[in-house]
Amino acid sequence: MLKTNVSYSIKENSYEAGKDCAKEAVVDLMETKVAFLFSSVDYNQEELLKGAKSELGTAPIIGCTSSGGIIVPDGYITSDHGFAGMMAMGDPDMTVGVAGLERGKDPRETGKKVAKLAMERAGKTCAPAYFYMVASPAEEEFYAKGIADVIGEVPFFGGSAADNAVAGDWKIFTQDAIFTDGVAVAFFYTDKPMSNVYTGAYHETVNSGIITEIKGNRTLVSIDGKPAIEKYAKWTGKKVNDLKGGDLLVQTITAPLGVKDRLGDLVAIRHPMFGNDDLSMNIGNNLAVNTAVIQMECTVDELIDSTGKTLKEVKKTLPADPAAYLLVHCGGRKLGIGDRIDEVAKKLKKEAAGVPFITIFTFGEYGTKDHGGNTCGGLMLSFTGFGK
Repeated sequence: MLKTNVSYSIKENSYEAGKDCAKEAVVDLMETKVAFLFSSVDYNQEELLKGAKSELGTAPIIGCTSSGGIIVPDGYITSDHGFAGMMAMGDPDMTVGVAGLERGKDPRETGKKVAKLAMERAGKTCAPAYFYMVASPAEEEFYAKGIADVIGEVPFFGGSAADNAVAGDWKIFTQDAIFTDGVAVAFFYTDKPMSNVYTGAYHETVNSGIITEIKGNRTLVSIDGKPAIEKYAKWTGKKVNDLKGGDLLVQTITAPLGVKDRLGDLVAIRHPMFGNDDLSMNIGNNLAVNTAVIQMECTVDELIDSTGKTLKEVKKTLPADPAAYLLVHCGGRKLGIGDRIDEVAKKLKKEAAGVPFITIFTFGEYGTKDHGGNTCGGLMLSFTGFGK
């Protein structure tokens, strides 16, 4: 049977925070098969890991920095000098292979390498039942493709490392590596079920158009032949000058863009991040010319309510009693929620109903929807439940 514990610390000393988290998280676990560790960018990550490993021994560790805080059953956890949270899992019938690598020259090739290394560390030569991925914001889709080149289309969940100000201070870590730019995975070999609910929980508006030009993979130049910011301003009634620079990120939290998957079951949110002088938009995920983009919308109340509703859906779709929930919540959504984040914590605690959970805040979220394939997006929720 899968048993899980969740712990946290706000001690000022990074080593002590890691040690305290690990000590509490492994209580009553016969053998820790994997420990998810999430922390503040204010901590010294090397010392945090040293502290955690002093209690965990050789147990695999995987995680990243979280934007601003975390949520556990005790509520929203943050402090001026740092925070850390851990979810440790133990199950005699489970094997988990963890591996992480820096970007290298080609993220797709790095994805292949990290997949092979994770299988090797699990002592397996076959694909896992499912896997967790964490990557740096920018090239998540290419890492996922490389992993799929090796193991096929295996369901995944997770999110991108984050910091407090989109300043590039985020970190990814495993038991033997800490880096800013790269990818890490945890491959789960188990007969215990997993359910992932991946959603933006936004509404479609009547505003949509065809992407007619992009630069690179993530700069939206034009929609229907018109400059992207000009088109978006017309759709939303906002002023063009209010959508330039970093203001675009905040202005679009409750009115982002979305693209439908090939089956139409999922609208993957595309968060406009920066408005350029030529009226193009830097977007948080990859785009493609000649595909439709939709203006989405929701209220802050709906952003808050969606968290409890999504966890309720996870419980409904999990074909076993829940042992734990790993809840990946976009850091941009948290920015939009602002001081009301405690309302999210209360809703999650109510729906978890005593089951251990941890919520992290990321700069990109990953999941799958009804055989539509693994997808990366922004401003989304990737809520995962693990069966006993």
